[in-house]
Amino acid sequence: MALDAFSQHYRQRVDQQLQAQLAALPALAPRLKAAMSHGLLLGGKRVRPFLVYAVGRMLGIADEVLDAPAAAIECIHAYSLIHDDLPAMDDDDLRRGHPTVHKAFDEASAVLAGDALQTLAFSLLTDAPMPGIAPAQRLAMVSALAKASGYLGMCGGQALDLAAEGQQVPLVQLEQIHRHKTGALIECAVTLGACASHS
Repeated sequence: MALDAFSQHYRQRVDQQLQAQLAALPALAPRLKAAMSHGLLLGGKRVRPFLVYAVGRMLGIADEVLDAPAAAIECIHAYSLIHDDLPAMDDDDLRRGHPTVHKAFDEASAVLAGDALQTLAFSLLTDAPMPGIAPAQRLAMVSALAKASGYLGMCGGQALDLAAEGQQVPLVQLEQIHRHKTGALIECAVTLGACASHS
């Protein structure tokens, strides 16, 4: 399978997984659910889920096992973008040609949508079907995603980026920002795919 077709196949697969997860949520807070859907399903390259599937496939792992970690890391990525777009952060009105969540809904809904997607990610890793995966493997996935998305990863990188705003920073500092803000989740995607192979 050519790389473009391979990528498109898994982009469609993870989109189906994400749609199914949102559809399964009860109608507790319809506006929040709509805001989550807006932030999660409006396109994107799905690079991080693709890496989960690609690494897992190289290691002989079935797609059904990789669906949950692939969806989980995209939930984290979407949450980060929703929060990045807020007026207190990057203050963006558009994302992928569509109104950002706080513009399509409101700031409170955007904050809650990001929070709910973050917690959905960890719920997927702990509760979603992963045939043949041991509890220790799930725990390793949770640990990897928590570290990559928190203080030592994406959130820490975002803080460094905000602190450097409007300044001319040396290359080593720029590399540190990107290593944490963007690189940590990309590295985590590879780790999640590999975790599924360790029984």
